[in-house]
Amino acid sequence: MLTPFHLALHVTDLDEARSFYGGTLGCAEGRSTETWVDFNFFGHQLSLHLGRPFATTNTGKVGAHLVPMPHMGLVLHLPDWRALADRLLAAGVDFVLPPSVRFEGEPGEQWTMFFRDPSGNPIEIKGFPSLDGVFAH
Repeated sequence: MLTPFHLALHVTDLDEARSFYGGTLGCAEGRSTETWVDFNFFGHQLSLHLGRPFATTNTGKVGAHLVPMPHMGLVLHLPDWRALADRLLAAGVDFVLPPSVRFEGEPGEQWTMFFRDPSGNPIEIKGFPSLDGVFAH
């Protein structure tokens, strides 16, 4: 049985974070203070605190791409992934790696997209037709 994870990250502006996570991504806001805000990040607890975000570099080699490291991510069923990709495209999100398929025809075939929140935190969202493919090898 999967259980929710908790992740706490720094952001530089809580109002921008609220607009992005609440508005663009559609995450429900939870508790907050003057220095942090919680979101229901697709069933997981994401706490965003004022501060300096982690430094990241494009050093994660996956297939033919170098992706931001470190990054957080999420795995969705493919129809939900497609709906979120459409939402982000319509919102004009600037993608590090636009919505695309990788490992096509191989075990672990997946759809992916990388983007950054307004504070620069990289996010990867993966989509699988069946969650059985998440750990396929």
